[in-house]
Amino acid sequence: MADTSSLHSLPLFPLGTVLFPGGHLSLRVFEVRYLDMVRKCQSTGAPFGVVALQSGHEVRKAGAQPEQLFAEGVLARIKSLEPLQTGLLHLQCQGLQRFQIQNSWQLPHGLWVADVQMLAADSTVPIPPHLLGMAHALFQALMNMQGQDADHQVLPTPSQINDCGWVANRWAEMLPLTVSIKQQLMTLDSPLLRLELVADVLEQMGIGGAESAGGPK
Repeated sequence: MADTSSLHSLPLFPLGTVLFPGGHLSLRVFEVRYLDMVRKCQSTGAPFGVVALQSGHEVRKAGAQPEQLFAEGVLARIKSLEPLQTGLLHLQCQGLQRFQIQNSWQLPHGLWVADVQMLAADSTVPIPPHLLGMAHALFQALMNMQGQDADHQVLPTPSQINDCGWVANRWAEMLPLTVSIKQQLMTLDSPLLRLELVADVLEQMGIGGAESAGGPK
């Protein structure tokens, strides 16, 4: 069932990347327009919205053109916040639910806010047999990352590694795709179609096709 709830005046964090539901995002925050937003979200437990930039820069520059945002984004929840020095925060965030911007505007100090409509979460779709190699290859890749990066310490559960949407999202995060292609994948309503499109990319790269690749038992 679709979640048709809406959020009003959601603070936005435009980035040159795409956050996917269930994904992890590491941020260093130093702009004044975001420092106050982050502290308020941390103290209240409220999420903020991550949206990809169609044009413009993550950091404001004098005389630069205004940022142009994609219409869809993903809620982000702050998992940890670490002050590195005065005016510099390090965040670890997790992607939650997708949303569509209904109306957006900038506050005087430059922070983007928006009224948004939540989009339905992915249905749980088991991975079909001909795509199981993608799940096996992903599991192996995450095992290799374990211990090397704090963002990849936890291995997926059996239900995650056998779910079309979860596997497609993790591959889409990892692959060297353009922001526009990642955005298109994130906004697809069909988890199976998203996985099939990612499979095409992996096949071109010679990854994920071997059914014999090691995976979870």
